[in-house]
Amino acid sequence: MMPFLLAGDSCKVSNQMNMAIVTGFSHLPAICVHTERDPYYRFNDVMYRWISLDNWTYSRTFKTPFDVRKWQKVNLVFEGVDTVAQILINNITVGRTDNMFSRYSFDITSIIKEVNFVEVRFLSAISYAAEQSRCHTAYSIPPACPPPVQKGECHANFIRKEQCSFSWDWGPSFPTQGIWKDVRIEAYNHYHLIYFTLTPFFGNAQQWSLEIESIFDVVSSKPVSGLVTVSIPKLQTQQTYSVKLQPGEGSIVLLVNINENATVETWWPNGHGKQTGYNMTTVFIMEAGYKIEKFSKAYFRTVELVQEPISGSPGLSFYFRINGRPIFIKGSNWIPADSFQDRVTYDTLRLLLKSAADANMNALRVWGGGVYEQDEFYDICDELGIMIWQDFMFACALYPTDQNYLESIRAEVTHQIRRLKSHPSIILWSGNNENEAAIASNWFSVPYADREVYVRDYVMLYVKNIREIVLAEDKSRPFIASSPTNGLESVKEGWLSQNPYDTHYGDTHFYDYSNDCWDWTLYPKTRFASEYGFQSWPSFSTLEKVSSAEDWSYTSNFSLHRQHHENGNDEMIQQIERHFKLPQSTNPIKKFKDMIYLTQVMQAQCVKTETEFYRFSQSEIIKGEGHTMGALYWQLNDIWQAPSWASLEYGGKWKLLHYFAQNFFAPLLPVAYEDGGALYIYGVSDLHTDRQLTLGVTVHTWSSLEPVCSLVKDDVTVKAQSAVPIYKEPISDLLRRCRNCTRKSCVVTFYLVGEGGLRSPTNHHFLSSLKDAVGLEKTHVSQQDSIYIFDLQTTAIAPFVSLDVGSIKGRFNENGFLMTKKRKLVVFYPWEPTTVEELEKSLSLTSLMDVV
Repeated sequence: MMPFLLAGDSCKVSNQMNMAIVTGFSHLPAICVHTERDPYYRFNDVMYRWISLDNWTYSRTFKTPFDVRKWQKVNLVFEGVDTVAQILINNITVGRTDNMFSRYSFDITSIIKEVNFVEVRFLSAISYAAEQSRCHTAYSIPPACPPPVQKGECHANFIRKEQCSFSWDWGPSFPTQGIWKDVRIEAYNHYHLIYFTLTPFFGNAQQWSLEIESIFDVVSSKPVSGLVTVSIPKLQTQQTYSVKLQPGEGSIVLLVNINENATVETWWPNGHGKQTGYNMTTVFIMEAGYKIEKFSKAYFRTVELVQEPISGSPGLSFYFRINGRPIFIKGSNWIPADSFQDRVTYDTLRLLLKSAADANMNALRVWGGGVYEQDEFYDICDELGIMIWQDFMFACALYPTDQNYLESIRAEVTHQIRRLKSHPSIILWSGNNENEAAIASNWFSVPYADREVYVRDYVMLYVKNIREIVLAEDKSRPFIASSPTNGLESVKEGWLSQNPYDTHYGDTHFYDYSNDCWDWTLYPKTRFASEYGFQSWPSFSTLEKVSSAEDWSYTSNFSLHRQHHENGNDEMIQQIERHFKLPQSTNPIKKFKDMIYLTQVMQAQCVKTETEFYRFSQSEIIKGEGHTMGALYWQLNDIWQAPSWASLEYGGKWKLLHYFAQNFFAPLLPVAYEDGGALYIYGVSDLHTDRQLTLGVTVHTWSSLEPVCSLVKDDVTVKAQSAVPIYKEPISDLLRRCRNCTRKSCVVTFYLVGEGGLRSPTNHHFLSSLKDAVGLEKTHVSQQDSIYIFDLQTTAIAPFVSLDVGSIKGRFNENGFLMTKKRKLVVFYPWEPTTVEELEKSLSLTSLMDVV
């Protein structure tokens, strides 16, 4: 085969143009970063709307670097085209594209010459979607348009394109057009390998095997025979097979039995073991000529989604078993890291995913309104032990099911499964985001008489098409049709349950902005929490890059423009006011920065309360509810600089929530809550063995660094992979025991410690709102630096101490903490070279009493 990449001397436009010279215009703004022409600068998302309403053509001339006559087949291959385009070579149309998520291969054998002119003529995605919707005359397919607050475009459900590129409640509308993945010319004789996949199986005989599937384009008019040799040296495994390829799309499936004398190390999620992979070589030598050598990594792991009866509870469980071990899923939801995918580099992905692993996460859900991520994303997850719940790209909408649309989706789903299924990190295929709920709860006000049409379409798309392809292409992973869903109960009810949010089945999504987020009784004691969260603003240093001085206030036009969630800015204020005093500074920039700080404190404390509730609910059934086995908060990352539910800002900076996640997802954690006037502490453990530990409980008055009283309880048994109550005391007894304490004047901290240096994070429990706290003093927190170590000193107890080094890239080992000791060392891990002087100059320290 003769591959030839059409890349290199290309110019970039609003997306990744690997083979392009743009005809007509070359002044598109997307590549000018951190200037007023950056598409993310101020109001440019609206200013640049004209770009996506226009049609654009990419063209270039290229020389063929090989003798065309020597090859039986020459293909023009696009790994990704965004989205609707006509492709011409030498003024002859070779094909059309209409799906951003499909791979396209066009036969140009009879058209290619020594010198060629290639054109990709794009049609505006907005115009195309509108036209498709207009043509669908039988019945409407809602929603027509996003809410006005999103400043978005209409009919995203009529185009197979990243759904959030038409806007979302956390992101802008940038409906890009362009070649977003590699494009190349492939020339070959006889046969050519297109897909190569590996699937591990663990048989009844307690032996591992590997299924290898290879899919070829066979040009030869008669079958091609040959030999395939597979070797995995580390597992003392080598096997040779005689094979025969049929003309057309030929496939070979080989079953490799791993040498039973070899010890196979399995792939484990982060925090549960190693992510061992084995180098494997596969050599194809066919009678017709050249040999193909394929180097890959083989991983061994099993996954089961367990849905079975639970004693003392109606309904079914919903949890994942990896390599036979139940795993509590800890993590978040992933959205596209940029509106312009060409800006998402390997380094961008690595930084975000490493930050997830560093916060003790073991899973992410790749959400269905974005894109199937690039290969590198899944490679990094394989390496870091981050399990992936993979949605198919359908979200918050109903979708058409006409023949052309279904054909396009079948090609998309088949391609994506073949591309991704060799990754051990992927543990689940999920049909869509919230579309079962949309029909069940009638989000789109469909008259009851018309409901049946949409139910039929739903089953047609997710069950009769997508599910059928998943079952045919990948027998190694579970599939669910939607999220949230009632799992097997939804299936029983014809794939659409009456209430997909039922806590006794499947997973739930839960949002509540109007009640007090510190009140754990609000939260659903669900089997699996796959979405929940609260908004906050990103740091000033992140906003500063895309705004000007007049924007730096919580009520500026800019602040309103960036908020795409209805009443979002007000909801944050209402939630803050429940527990904190609002900033009153007369300095407008200080007031804005204080407001940003408080939104982050509020978000961190809210998500902490909710996540800890899910974690302590894993081993108990109360009133028929519980056995919660997953907590994936919404959302991990940001697509631009704006208020959102994310814990990582655009650019990767950790919000306070992400620092809190490092603690609330810790493998060993004591969690406190109040019920019926008593304080309960649970020991939550992801460790694989039972542990005898010591619980320390300390009570401070807000006004002193000296504890009022402390209690040490030895021989506390914390069971492996469970949550058990380890301490109970009526609050009235606690206050009496710790003389001089009232709810308003005291705060409780607690930790678990064991042998061999085992220690949990120190957790805190507030006995009242901090706005009512008595004795909280304005603290003087000072710092001295050495090599990236900040030596903090305080004169009094300081809640939510936050260190910020502006736009210096990196993270601290902890942040946003309650400082109850006079001194504390905090380490800064830089992501790029910096100096102590630069850090010192950039550092700002804030604690709650600095907000005035």
